[in-house]
Amino acid sequence: MTKRNKIIYWVATVWLALGMASTGIVQLMGMEEETAMMDHLGYPIYFLTIIGIWKLLGVVAVLIPKFPLLKEWAYAGFVFTMIGAIASHLAVGDPAVDLFGPTLLLALSIISWYFRPINRKVALI
Repeated sequence: MTKRNKIIYWVATVWLALGMASTGIVQLMGMEEETAMMDHLGYPIYFLTIIGIWKLLGVVAVLIPKFPLLKEWAYAGFVFTMIGAIASHLAVGDPAVDLFGPTLLLALSIISWYFRPINRKVALI
């Protein structure tokens, strides 16, 4: 892995971890803004707890050494969650500005996954 790719990986991964951890914590806290958004999108409020817990567990999985299969699941969960958020905002006709956060986290997930070091990848048979 080149030095450039390591830098790209770690910058994307740190920002991804910060973004997912901070939104996961806010969701677990059940802040009024978050509960209002879930209601606006038509989802039950308890989804905040589920999504918040899974985001925090995903951050741990992506950051800890080893466990490449677990990392694959975490990245997949991040991608599915962010695509779901984007689709939900589009479905209710939200303005483009509401797509920024999930689109950024989706991009960071893909960049981090793509540039991850070989020891963080699942070995192909």
